[in-house]
Amino acid sequence: MTNSSTNNLTVTIPAQKLTVSHTPDVVVVGGGATGIAAAIAAARNGASTLLIEQRGYLGGMGTAALVPAFCPYTDGEKPVIRGIGLDLLEKMKRAAGEDFLNRYEQLLDWVPIDVETLKRVYDAEVLASGAQVLFHTVADQVLLDGDRISGLVISNKSGRSVVQAKLYIDASGDADLAALAGVPFQVGGDNGELQPGTMCYVVTGADKVRFNQFLTETGQHPQLEDLVTLAQQNGELPEGRKRISGMAWVSNSVVGFNFGHVFNIDGTKAEDLTRAAIEGRQLIDTQIRFLKKYVPGFEHIFLVHSGDQIGIRETRRIQGDYTLVVDDFLSMRSFEDDIARNSYFIDIHLANAGSTMTIKHLPKGKSHGVPYRCMLPQGKSNLIVAGRSVSSDRPVQGSLRVMPNCFAMGEAAGVAASMASVDGVGFREVSIPELQRKLIEQGAYLGDNPGLAYADREVAVGAVHYEDEN
Repeated sequence: MTNSSTNNLTVTIPAQKLTVSHTPDVVVVGGGATGIAAAIAAARNGASTLLIEQRGYLGGMGTAALVPAFCPYTDGEKPVIRGIGLDLLEKMKRAAGEDFLNRYEQLLDWVPIDVETLKRVYDAEVLASGAQVLFHTVADQVLLDGDRISGLVISNKSGRSVVQAKLYIDASGDADLAALAGVPFQVGGDNGELQPGTMCYVVTGADKVRFNQFLTETGQHPQLEDLVTLAQQNGELPEGRKRISGMAWVSNSVVGFNFGHVFNIDGTKAEDLTRAAIEGRQLIDTQIRFLKKYVPGFEHIFLVHSGDQIGIRETRRIQGDYTLVVDDFLSMRSFEDDIARNSYFIDIHLANAGSTMTIKHLPKGKSHGVPYRCMLPQGKSNLIVAGRSVSSDRPVQGSLRVMPNCFAMGEAAGVAASMASVDGVGFREVSIPELQRKLIEQGAYLGDNPGLAYADREVAVGAVHYEDEN
């Protein structure tokens, strides 16, 4: 042990002989939207697949952080997120019961999340695909052999062991696996600033009829900007965001909230996540008191669930074979290796209570391509990174980061992994035309191609009180 200072204590751990506990073709680290789609796609396409998740359920920010609603699946005219992601949305609607289905059957944008139903849907669909799930497990070390990952050290209640796979999918959201493997990455803005986190929550006891009547009678916007500003002026809400980001009505009495920010949180640091959890719960208490006092229909609400962790919008972005940049977004560029389309707006939240948000929309009916190369981390041949930590600049990350896009990128990563597994190659040797063909056959949307599922479906947009800024 060395003790150069109290902040630099080190301990050398004795060498350990670990059991190889799993030898799948494909291992997926992270069970959020990205990892769910990746595992389903890899398994459905014939690869033995293991999905590793640190919690006891799937869903990531949609279940652990209680993000109240799914961001848009459409470009305002048609769904651009299809395939596995759209199928899971529809399965949640049907599983949530007749009232929920009647309310949201035709909606594809800002559909409220029924958290407990969604957990069960994810369990069922991942297991039905043939993938194996390992909960309460973290990957804390990467074993390297040149440019290849040769294994992962995992830790759980059973102890420590090694997973050896042919292909590895980093669906952690924070590029945890890539970082452990030494892949270069960027974090936040030029000065290291990060988008704030939000501690989301669910209340019961609300009265939707009374609330809607209040909106009609006063002309108040559903995001309650006037009331939020008034409460801030009265010292009953903290300064910062001047409106409620989102209210998602699961039923006439149950509402999910995305409301307010906790600043200066790095989601890759346990100390910051701890502080955010404590501050976030305190902020919820303040907001509940505001809702009861100021908002008709919320006088008798009761908090039933706060997020297991604060919702994180931004951490690492890997350096990949291609970096998607804001000009690609604004010019609605397509790429020869497109594996998805994106139409969600650039949405960068204020870094502190005194700054402003950045919002940039594409025209209705338009989208840009997401190239396969932005998921390929520099220096690693059998690792692919999907989800909000792909190779992009910061503005584009503010658009790509939402769950529907993560489903699409995860599905592409999973199909690519299954192909690479069969051919015994790395991710860069996957045939792009064959990957695109498989994705289209399996329902994904890569542009104006004929014969795709849902292509002619009428789209309902904006039918719930959940607005643009998420």
